[in-house]
Amino acid sequence: MISKYNPKAGIADFWHEFRRPNPYRWPILIASMCMTGTLIWLVGHEELRGPPARPEVTYISTFAEGRSEEEIIANIEANQARQDALRAEAERRAERQRELYRTLGRATGIDVDAMEAEIEAERAAEAASENDAAANAGDAAAGSVAPDGGAQ
Repeated sequence: MISKYNPKAGIADFWHEFRRPNPYRWPILIASMCMTGTLIWLVGHEELRGPPARPEVTYISTFAEGRSEEEIIANIEANQARQDALRAEAERRAERQRELYRTLGRATGIDVDAMEAEIEAERAAEAASENDAAANAGDAAAGSVAPDGGAQ
């Protein structure tokens, strides 16, 4: 196996060709050495950057350590009451805005009742299609069985 990859024959062939008289022998050798040296110099001065250092994470907790279950439940209930109040206020504002638009529509001669009925029908159709899509996704996720007995 070593004889197959023996560099002795290659070196002998190179030396035989290099010793032949050729006027371009030395310029080609110098150009080859310059290109090789330049490549080695460029690779030697290449700047490699590793991955950045992992950041140091400091967790800030706004809750006191060692809270009891009662304190946690009371906090959750207070937050939920705040959220309910905010939702009720947002709904009140939205209803007030709808009422202003209804008044504006009636003042400009637009059939507001027909528009509201049309919008409500679109919302109902959209909700029905979302429910159908959710039901179909639930069936597919559950791996339901097709009527012929195979998996869908």
